[in-house]
Amino acid sequence: MAISTEEVAQSKNISVAQVQSLCRSRGTTNETLAALPEAAVRRALLRLDFPDLPTARGLFRVKQERSDDGNVRPHGLGEAYVQVESLLSREAPSMTAGVPTGLNGRTRRAGPAPTAGMQLSDWVWLGPGNIGGRTRGIVLDPADPDSIWAVSAGGGVWHTEDGGAQWAPVDDFLENLSCGCIAVDPSDASTMYVGTGEAFHNIDAIRGNGIFRTTDAVAWAPITATQTPDFQFVSRIAVSRDGTVVLAATSTGLFRSADPARATWTRVLGHPLGDVRFDPLDSDKAVAGALGAGAAWFSRDGGLTWDLATGGPWSGRVELAYAAKDPDIVYASVQMSTGQIWRSQDGGASYTRRKTLTPDGLPSDYLGGQGWYDNAIWAGDPTDADLVVVGGIDLYRSTDGGDHLAEISTWWEPTSVHADQHAIVAHPSYDGVTNRTVFFGNDGGVFRADDLATVGTEPEPPFVNGWTELVNDYGVTQFYAGAGHSGSGKIIGGAQDNGSLVFDPALGTQDWREFFGGDGGWCASDPTDPDVFYGEYVFLNIHRNTDGATTEDTQGDRYISGQFFNFATRDWAWKQVPFRIPDAKNENALFIAPFVLDPNDENRILAGGLSLWRTDNAKQPNTPVDGPAWRAIKPGAGALISAIAVARGNSDVVWVGHENGMVFRTANGTAATPAWARVGATGPSALEPRRFCTGITVHPTDPDTAYVTFGGYERGNLWVTTDAGAAWTDLATALPRAPIRALAVHPRRTDLLYCGTEVGLFASEDAGASWSPTNEGPTNCSVDDLFWMDEVLVCVTHGRGMFQIDLSTIP
Repeated sequence: MAISTEEVAQSKNISVAQVQSLCRSRGTTNETLAALPEAAVRRALLRLDFPDLPTARGLFRVKQERSDDGNVRPHGLGEAYVQVESLLSREAPSMTAGVPTGLNGRTRRAGPAPTAGMQLSDWVWLGPGNIGGRTRGIVLDPADPDSIWAVSAGGGVWHTEDGGAQWAPVDDFLENLSCGCIAVDPSDASTMYVGTGEAFHNIDAIRGNGIFRTTDAVAWAPITATQTPDFQFVSRIAVSRDGTVVLAATSTGLFRSADPARATWTRVLGHPLGDVRFDPLDSDKAVAGALGAGAAWFSRDGGLTWDLATGGPWSGRVELAYAAKDPDIVYASVQMSTGQIWRSQDGGASYTRRKTLTPDGLPSDYLGGQGWYDNAIWAGDPTDADLVVVGGIDLYRSTDGGDHLAEISTWWEPTSVHADQHAIVAHPSYDGVTNRTVFFGNDGGVFRADDLATVGTEPEPPFVNGWTELVNDYGVTQFYAGAGHSGSGKIIGGAQDNGSLVFDPALGTQDWREFFGGDGGWCASDPTDPDVFYGEYVFLNIHRNTDGATTEDTQGDRYISGQFFNFATRDWAWKQVPFRIPDAKNENALFIAPFVLDPNDENRILAGGLSLWRTDNAKQPNTPVDGPAWRAIKPGAGALISAIAVARGNSDVVWVGHENGMVFRTANGTAATPAWARVGATGPSALEPRRFCTGITVHPTDPDTAYVTFGGYERGNLWVTTDAGAAWTDLATALPRAPIRALAVHPRRTDLLYCGTEVGLFASEDAGASWSPTNEGPTNCSVDDLFWMDEVLVCVTHGRGMFQIDLSTIP
């Protein structure tokens, strides 16, 4: 029986308007909201204040890639990887600053251990082995369906030979690990293509560098002709049935290649495209969908020429699917405001709208408010052209050609399917009768439904029956930052769309747990109390955990930046000054905004928005009316704060970096009103970059020595001063021209430096005068953070989870 909006509002003690907003934003139904647990209701209400997180996430990442002129250098990423290859080829196998470097690992495949052929000799992969990451594409070997490939947004191409029981990366030294799609040649399953970069406006991982190909399902190589700006964001690849023609949909148009070497690519459509498909039975026919312009095209000559399809008017991204039973039927999932299904009866030449209703006859908002980000459609049943599956935040099944949609997954239930759907692929033996197995790729990894007809058919939410998670060391989690407690060994990390996570060494890599939902950000661990951790939601919303990160925030009372859930009004509210950070309330902060725990005083936190905020009682009990008190100790400088560092042993020395490259220092940071001076702006040895300051690291024993890192595909992304900022030296002359995101100084051997870049980790034994590329562990993945647990270095990646290496035995 249908549940009315008024009934949901009454049962959850929220307003009708809130129910309507939740349904629209989450792409869900009244029935699902009625089953929503109380804690999930509060989290969902909070997200209403941040309606377009994927866009904000993408803009944040782009800021870190821009050069001084505000643009991202077109060939920057590809050139950086070429530089890495050159450095590796010139260096003999060795150990540099305690980590393996040089060419030795070039032929190895580093990754989660232990896996056959994958054992790491020095680095230890920490996981998460049970929490995946954004997966944009999946293909299966028709001759061996247990052999599956998946591509991740930040962690490259992964392969399993046992149906998902164990995964491993195919090659950690691919020139690009940001993958947007994968396609298999229907005429030869050993030939596959991977498109790099994500064209769906959420460029929060790394830019692409063309298309990669394998012809033996083992060795991958770039297609040189695609390593151009036209192929920075490849959203979909289609291969004709006979394998002769390849079509690539990119952010700059549709490209076609018909020569076996794929040496020639011709632009055949000049519109940004998100999808392209060949007719599964006829290689002369193909369809393509717009990336954001609300249009579709069709071809009748193998993709040589294209005509605009009729139908609409449409808006936004258009995803397409041929019906396997009758390819004259083509379905379109059109972004619009919250999603519409359209159907063509003439092979994609014209479309008519389907009803797109819930089983109760109400409009189905199946894409929610982010169909540009997660939008997938499938009609691959060879026995039923009316069976359609669509995915937005959740998955929906239609048995009448898109007129009515029933939810079959539930985003808030851990035993269902993770939110944000990107790929739907049938088992090669799917026949609609004896085999109805389908695979799904989403922001949580890879999932399987063994019977598409019965999965998620419970009478009411949550829909969990029939779903199987296939993460199992599919280690592609995208972390932004991390922290750990040396005594307990626990590590926490803030992850893209997977919340704030905790690793307990007693539980292992397969048991990472979420202790705060949403997007995770910067982290801190109280060195004096193993039970106290700090994490962050977006825009400087700092939260505190006091039970060793063993439980989630179920009452909405763990924010110490000022937010709290008002049970009287059933909505989120803000405390009065001084018990809030005004920049957090007003979103005057970066999407992932920096905060640090003073290494000399566990009661002091510094947090950066437009101003720099400080609390000196971080452990103050938190209530709806008080808690830690905040005050601004550095006024705004016209650009958001992007990096903060406090000198170990001297809390008065504080360094602050901004998104426009400005760096400030104070020598009385504990004063009520510290005096700040901009450093490096002028002089013969000035700090040159005028781009995003990604990090500041203060020397462990000398507060006048600091290392500053910058974004952009440029030289000069690492600088050092030894005189409190009066003079600066460029340490990046031997490093690739890529964003540098983190730097760590060995606590005891301070001449040993470790540098995290967009293209992997580098080590130096001479205080940065020379650098060596590492050959295992993080390899070519973006390294976003580095931190110490005593003399164990933990490497936090944006696409491969976390790694650690024990450097305590260095003489």
